[in-house]
Amino acid sequence: MSELNATAAALLGLLHEGPATGGQLVAGADEKFGAFFSVTRSQVYRELPALSKEGLVRLGKQGPRSSQQYVITAAGKKAFKGWLTGEAGPDHLRSPLILRLVHAASLTAKQRTVLVDAARTRYNQELDDAKAATKAAQDPYAKAVADFGQAHAKAALKLLDSIPQS
Repeated sequence: MSELNATAAALLGLLHEGPATGGQLVAGADEKFGAFFSVTRSQVYRELPALSKEGLVRLGKQGPRSSQQYVITAAGKKAFKGWLTGEAGPDHLRSPLILRLVHAASLTAKQRTVLVDAARTRYNQELDDAKAATKAAQDPYAKAVADFGQAHAKAALKLLDSIPQS
């Protein structure tokens, strides 16, 4: 068995909660991981056959409109546990906002204003969502992640506030 990548591990973690289709996994990842770990539809549908080939998931029930459920196997649970207890490695920030800000000189003043204002609106919403998640957290790990969400949103807002109005 090859070493799990973070996307594969994310899917196996979601499948620990029960069988799911690819679409349900995409939605579950968005809900559970939010802004901290994005999982795209294309990543899910690329990863599921690979996990199946490795014997880490198996096909479950056929759903409506030909949707296919996937179920984690015992080998998948073991691989996921190994990934959880292994070396985490470095975090990699992939921020479309930061990438756009790096290249903001290529925009007009009005386009830069629109970019910053839209990002400010989004991060204010993320801050509100993270505050609600902190209040709703049932365990200390979920609370710590929600607290991190607040700190991340506040840092992004501080970054946006540091940009001169042009």
